[in-house]
Amino acid sequence: MELLRSGAYIPDISHIKPEVKYGNSRFDFFVEAAERKIFIEVKGVTLEENGVALFPDAPTERGVKHLQELTQCIADGYEAHAVFVIQMSGVDYFTPNRRLHPAFATALIAAESTGVKISAFDCKVTQNSLTIRNPVPVKVNM
Repeated sequence: MELLRSGAYIPDISHIKPEVKYGNSRFDFFVEAAERKIFIEVKGVTLEENGVALFPDAPTERGVKHLQELTQCIADGYEAHAVFVIQMSGVDYFTPNRRLHPAFATALIAAESTGVKISAFDCKVTQNSLTIRNPVPVKVNM
């Protein structure tokens, strides 16, 4: 939420509504910015291997469904974003965990190809806080 409020991710936001139902999903945020109407789904990333942040760390049919619904948002004339919050720093890039859940990787590739914006951010993690910091390169199609 702080990333949205700061305007660093999407500028000129006039309205933020959390937990918005759309189709058969509940997305984390619906945002209005000027003429833009945007659905945003946020996923927390906790798995890292050799400098690569991976999602999911367990099979997630719900995650696949969210990506399919974000694709429907695009078809219905909205913007749609999948944002991966990497709960660590020092990673080289983010990619879907094809080995663990190939269906999620396929859904992410399909979502991106239809116009869903895929973003990833690292975090500064302390014992008492998690602060989103910097964009991390996303490699969806590897």
